[in-house]
Amino acid sequence: MLEMKVPSPGESITEVEIARWLVKTGDYVTKDQAVAEVDSDKATLELPAEASGIITLQAEEGEAVKVGQVVCLIDTTAVPTAPTAPAVPTAPTAPTVPTAPTVSTAPTTPACPPSGERGQSESPTAPASPTSGDRGLSPAARKILAEREIPASTVVGTGKGGRITKNDALKASKPSMGTPTGGVRRETRAKMSMLRRKVAERLVSAKNETAMLTTFNEVDMTAIYQLRAEYKDAFKERHNVSLGFMSFFTLAVVRALKLFPDVNSMIDGQDKVTYDFCDISIAVSGPKGLMVPVIRNAENLSFRGVEAEVKRLATRARDGQITVDEMTGGTFTITNGGVFGSMLSTPIINPPQSGILGMHNIVDRPIVRNGQIVIAPVMYVALSYDHRIIDGRESVGFLVAVKETLENPIELLMNGNPKQALEL
Repeated sequence: MLEMKVPSPGESITEVEIARWLVKTGDYVTKDQAVAEVDSDKATLELPAEASGIITLQAEEGEAVKVGQVVCLIDTTAVPTAPTAPAVPTAPTAPTVPTAPTVSTAPTTPACPPSGERGQSESPTAPASPTSGDRGLSPAARKILAEREIPASTVVGTGKGGRITKNDALKASKPSMGTPTGGVRRETRAKMSMLRRKVAERLVSAKNETAMLTTFNEVDMTAIYQLRAEYKDAFKERHNVSLGFMSFFTLAVVRALKLFPDVNSMIDGQDKVTYDFCDISIAVSGPKGLMVPVIRNAENLSFRGVEAEVKRLATRARDGQITVDEMTGGTFTITNGGVFGSMLSTPIINPPQSGILGMHNIVDRPIVRNGQIVIAPVMYVALSYDHRIIDGRESVGFLVAVKETLENPIELLMNGNPKQALEL
């Protein structure tokens, strides 16, 4: 009998939660077949069978289990059972001749009472139908219906014997402001996953333990629109990946981080740690909630390299294949609420980082260019930062540098040669 234990999903993780069993006790599983989904505080991972055999579950869904704890047993000596063949119909047998019914000699109880008894049961003292007129009402229900001029005959009673209760009267009442109507008012309760609970904990921690401040600016996206219109087809054909906005924003952030290294720093106790590399976290929405995989050493990547890595990480997050290592670390975060239609927001810092850039939707707006009012595609951007370590000069300067880079990408990101920068 093989004991399957919870493997360590990553450094510093000591406990996971059984999110969902994909098999049940008594099932035959094959080696490497996914038998469960487990939640850590950073990701949802699949648990593959370590051998083939009959499985016996040792933990319940929703149960928190320690790393190294036995969660199921696999009987490796068992062999898969052949599927049961459908029953072959047999030749029809001769019909059975029914036997004569047994005649009981005991007197039977009449279906109806004798006429005398029936007369007594139908005397004037018999109770009336509980839904007729205003009878069969609780006192509270009678008062409510009278006040609101609702005939009792139109109300269906749910009490004993069809009695109209106070709740029945309230549901039947004409709706008024602040009064629940007779519509469906359901609620559901489900335990949050370990990942969602950890995200909630980190967000509250970021709000309570940092001196978070947000600065805003706007970006004229005309130059990027023109570059994408001119080169996106060739870029897609050459590299098999789309030329999106994330490569422009990621490389603009890398340039700004080099100009303002305090934004690429974080606090560790009483120390300030500044990084000479740019590991850019990108917030993506997955089936289990928000995930933040990391683009490692983004300062060494080209447009093609960034777009390929964004696609790879986003696909793995969407398919539930992202690993803890791929979401660990990161020195700065970019989040794009614009894909959901957000015009402006104040993103929350991803601790222990000190800064996060929020992208938003792109809308045609009137702006002043060379003294003339023109219509241009404009995006509002927001930088939330930890004021304990980043001052106003650095935060505002950083965001202005991002704006300048995005509005003049050919000069500041492509060294004046778009084709070469895009590797076309």
